[in-house]
Amino acid sequence: MTTFSMYSASIPVFKQILNSLLVILDKAETHAAEKKIEANALLQFRLFPDMLPFTRQIQIACDFSKGAAARLGGLEVPSYDDTETSFADLKARIVKTLAYIDSVPASAIEGSETREITTGSGEKTKHFTGQTYLFHYALPHFFFHATTAYDILRHNGLDIGKKNFIGTY
Repeated sequence: MTTFSMYSASIPVFKQILNSLLVILDKAETHAAEKKIEANALLQFRLFPDMLPFTRQIQIACDFSKGAAARLGGLEVPSYDDTETSFADLKARIVKTLAYIDSVPASAIEGSETREITTGSGEKTKHFTGQTYLFHYALPHFFFHATTAYDILRHNGLDIGKKNFIGTY
């Protein structure tokens, strides 16, 4: 009989995509320098006026991965200031996020399928079980923002493809 692992369904997935984003950010920084594109033009680019800019997409992808690790582990979610203004700042945020999610013990996350998880406050309060939270809230939001960040750079001429986004596992 195979058992389901909440840790394996979460932390390695977040790490895979966050590490891919680190590589993509390096490529974006090089691309901007080689093409003489002001970095801020990419960092503040939006696919559509009502969408968030690239920098915010990376911040939110980090927020969902650290938030999921903390909530599934029964820990308080660490708060990050959203002050990143450069590729280097964004890479540092991802590295900090990777370090945090690595610090959450697998044993704290295992068995969290039925843990009660609450997000938001007031009218925006949502209640989940751990498994529902991971599969129907945290992962979809994480992938939406990571993919949107990728799409912004691809739209702006960065030579990246699906292999760059998926990375190695």
